[in-house]
Formats: sequence, C-alpha cells, structure tokens
Amino acid sequence: MKKGMLLLALLGLLLAYMGIVIAADLPKEIVIDNKGYSPDTKGPVKFSHNKHSVDLKLACNDCHHVYQDGKNVLKQGQPIQKCSACHDVKESKGNAKKLQLAYHANCKDCHKTMKKGPTDKCADCHAKK
Repeated sequence: MKKGMLLLALLGLLLAYMGIVIAADLPKEIVIDNKGYSPDTKGPVKFSHNKHSVDLKLACNDCHHVYQDGKNVLKQGQPIQKCSACHDVKESKGNAKKLQLAYHANCKDCHKTMKKGPTDKCADCHAKK
C-alpha cells in the first residue's frame, strides 16, 4: 500500500514538473502580424497567451491543430507551427481555409461560444494601422 502511494505521489510530482517546464517555454503574449493580405487594412492582433492557457485553462489543441484523417491529433507539449505553415494568406487550399478565415473561425467562434471577450468589432482585436 505504501509503495503504491509513494509511486502515485512521485508520478504527481513528475506531471507537475512537466507542466511547469512546458508553461515556462510558452510565450506570455502573442502578436499575430501576418504579411501579404491584400488589401492589408487591419493592424496586428495582440493577445495574452497566458490568459488563454493558464487562466482559462485551454489545452493547446483547443486552438492549435494537426489534422490526420479528419481528427485533431495534436498532443499537449508537441511543437506548434505557425498557422501560416498550412493556411495560405491569399486563398483556401483543399481543407485548409485562407489564413484570415481560419483565424476568424477559430477565435471568433470560440469567443461567441464562451460569450466572453471580443466577437464583432474589428477594433476589439486589431490595433489601428
């Protein structure tokens, strides 16, 4: 019984340590400032990654994805590539929406579902140019 409790405690400490290490590597703030939009009329979007990941406790795959066979197979702690690696700035290609549409679908839909934060006005997210 004591060995099982000790093993469980050690496992808990290991998971807590891994969470701290992963959290330490995450940026506190994100600035989305993709170039190449035509016309490029809106300024960059700045938001708190900490608020989303720590305060709201969203998992990486709540916002980020790697699709295989129609399923998001991204696991916590895996490297995240920039959205523009798959989403083209100018056009939708295959199942990958155009970058602006992908951002708007991901961010705005989540905010509407949660009924928190910006949802309708461009200036709620975008800085002035």
